[in-house]
Amino acid sequence: MNERMEMKMDMVKNLALLLMDQDKELTMEQALALVFNSDVYQKVLDEKTTFYYQSPRYVFSFLEAELKQGKIC
Repeated sequence: MNERMEMKMDMVKNLALLLMDQDKELTMEQALALVFNSDVYQKVLDEKTTFYYQSPRYVFSFLEAELKQGKIC
């Protein structure tokens, strides 16, 4: 596995953990489902955005905004 893929996987894990910190009733599976079904996840995967290279809290702010706007599938 290359370094970029590891960074992307770490970002997804960190986003899920931040969701769980915010909502203590979320399970890891639920948090991961929210991340995987978000537009932010697609941006993390996209090499052009370099979201995977940013601070997890910075990327989480985009995920929070997406959740508040109700754009999660």
